[in-house]
Amino acid sequence: MNEVTLTIDGLAITAAEGTTVLRAALAGGVYIPHLCDHPDLDPVGVCRLCMVEIGGRMVPACRTPVSEGLTVATGSPLIDAVRRTAVELLIANHPEDCLTCSQNDDCQLQRVAAYVGVDRGRLGRLRRTAEEVPVDRSNPFFNYDSNKCVLCGICVRTCGQRQGVGAIDFAHRGFDTTVSTFGNGPLAESVCESCGECVVRCPVGALAPKALEQPSREVKSVCPYCGVGCGMYLGVRGNKIVSVRGDTENPANQGSLCVKGRFGQGFVNSPKRLTTPLVRKDGRLVEATWDEALDLVAETFSRHTGDQFATIASAKCTNEENYLAQKFTRAAMATHSIDHCARL
Repeated sequence: MNEVTLTIDGLAITAAEGTTVLRAALAGGVYIPHLCDHPDLDPVGVCRLCMVEIGGRMVPACRTPVSEGLTVATGSPLIDAVRRTAVELLIANHPEDCLTCSQNDDCQLQRVAAYVGVDRGRLGRLRRTAEEVPVDRSNPFFNYDSNKCVLCGICVRTCGQRQGVGAIDFAHRGFDTTVSTFGNGPLAESVCESCGECVVRCPVGALAPKALEQPSREVKSVCPYCGVGCGMYLGVRGNKIVSVRGDTENPANQGSLCVKGRFGQGFVNSPKRLTTPLVRKDGRLVEATWDEALDLVAETFSRHTGDQFATIASAKCTNEENYLAQKFTRAAMATHSIDHCARL
C-alpha cells in the first residue's frame, strides 16, 4: 500500500493511503479528542470532538482521509470553543460518580474533558432536570447504565457491523434519544448473545462487567471451550482469573471472543472443579493417582471392543485431538460408534 506524508501541527507524519487523519495523528503520537471513533469500526463522525482545520475549514478528522502534503491544525480558538461546547453538553447531566465508576482512569470522556477544559459555571447553566433511568441488570454478565451513555454509537455499530446481531439501536429523538433493545425491553429478553464485544469497546461506564477486579498481571492463553483456538489474555490477581480480553494479534479471532470465552473462565477457580482422578471402589468414587486411573481405563477398554464400545468427543478438544479420537475408535476399538457433543 502506498504511503503519503502529511503535516500535523508542524510534525511530519507518514501514513498509508486511505488512513483517516485521526488514525494517522494518533499513530504519530498526536492526540486528537474523540469519542465515537474506534479502529474496529467504520467512522461516523457523530461526536464532533475530532474537528481539525485543513485549508481554513473545519472538518472531522475521523472522516477525512490523508493525502500527500496535507497540512492539519488540531487546535485554534474556534476549534477549542466547538470542542468545549460539545463536551459540556455531553457531561451536563452525566453522573458525577467517577471515583466509583468501573471506567475510572480508563474513561475516554474523562480524558477528553481534561484535555479540552470544562467551565463549571457554564455546566451549571446547562444542567437540566433529567430523570434517572434504572440500570438494566438483567444480563448475567454485564450491566447497562443509560445514564452514563454518551450516544457515541460504538455499541450499536459493534453489535450490527461486527457481530451481525443488531440487538440494540438508537431509540426516540432529541433529549430523549437512548440506546435500547427492541421494544425497550431488558437485555436478557432481547436477541443479545452476551458476547461482551460492546462492553470492551464502550468508552465510558455505560456498559460494565458485573464482576470487576483489576488484575495484577496478564497471562497469554488460548480459549479452552472449542477447537477454533481463540487467543486471549487472562487477567490474574493472585491465583484467581479476574478478567479476560481477546488477543488482537491471534489470527483465529483477531481479538473477538464469544460469551463462553469472555465470561466463562470462572470454572478454573471453582471449588467444585475436579483436580485429581476419581475411580469407583465398592460403589463409591475415591481419589486415585493418574497411573491408577489410566491403568483402569486401559484394562476396561480391552474388555469392551466392537459394538460394546462408543466414543463421545468433546467440543473443547482441538480438531487434531478429535481426529485422533475417531481414529482410535475405528482402528483400535473396531467400531464406528462415535459422536460429538456439538449440535448446529
